[in-house]
Amino acid sequence: MPVFGEGVHLPAFLAAVRTSLDQCNLPYELVLVDDGSPDDTWQTITVEAKSCHALRGLRLSRNFGKESALCAGLEHARGDAVIVMDADGQHPPSLIPDMVRMWQSSGADIVEAVKRRRGRESLSSKVGAQLFYFILNKLSGFHFKGASDFKLMNRKAVDAWLKMHERNVFFRGMTVWMGFTTVQIPFEVVPRSAGRSTWSVLKRLKLALIGITAFSSFPLHLVTFAGVVFLGLSVLLGLETLYLKLVGRAVSGFATVILLELIIGSLLMISLGIIGEYLARIYEEVKGRPRYIVKESIEVGGVNQDSRDSSDG
Repeated sequence: MPVFGEGVHLPAFLAAVRTSLDQCNLPYELVLVDDGSPDDTWQTITVEAKSCHALRGLRLSRNFGKESALCAGLEHARGDAVIVMDADGQHPPSLIPDMVRMWQSSGADIVEAVKRRRGRESLSSKVGAQLFYFILNKLSGFHFKGASDFKLMNRKAVDAWLKMHERNVFFRGMTVWMGFTTVQIPFEVVPRSAGRSTWSVLKRLKLALIGITAFSSFPLHLVTFAGVVFLGLSVLLGLETLYLKLVGRAVSGFATVILLELIIGSLLMISLGIIGEYLARIYEEVKGRPRYIVKESIEVGGVNQDSRDSSDG
């Protein structure tokens, strides 16, 4: 569970998770990743670890983002199966026993909890999410409708996922890309236990750009296609201009020239922006920096370990 600013309601949520896990009659561990929370989340995790000996905690040195926190959790999880879920209460713990039973009975590598409805959110968020998944579905060739980060992955799927070392992580997209046998289980997105979502418009837009550029090169081909179309139009317009000049019917085309400059200029700027996004992804990959840095950790039994000199990912 990646955790950010969830200190207030975390004890109640962990109690609900442990209750659901106890129903599975299987040994388990809880791996919580504090993604640089500004509140007392880490202190809450430390206190919880003293009463729950199955709890392990990782504290990142700063806020690296949810996707990087997921990487940290997956790299430190040791189970035969790993359940990834949010700690804000919107992924219902009551669904865990059903996910485990489905995994055991179906033999599937991944059990994916699919949103039946998105729950309460603004109209702009709903429209933005639908538009993003529509574009991603068309460009990538994969189906993401209703997808969530609430998943059960067996050890084979987790190990395969960990072999992908890109710095620009899009967890649900990378999971679909692997192509393992997946079964789905529907769930209702419930309101947050407390607080407000920290996902701003800019953060959503950044994740959308990462998702699109990581799974499709079509925007680059679109630039080439647009260039060919405008080349054809330029040839036709040039032939027309030459003809009018030869027959003596040429007239001043100030408005036409201005419009063409605006259109071509806008196309060039958009094209450079698209190319720039892919260059930014390449630049971040080439630097090879770790996806996250662990500041300190709590192992089983509530034992704190100083990890300031270690980095992972």
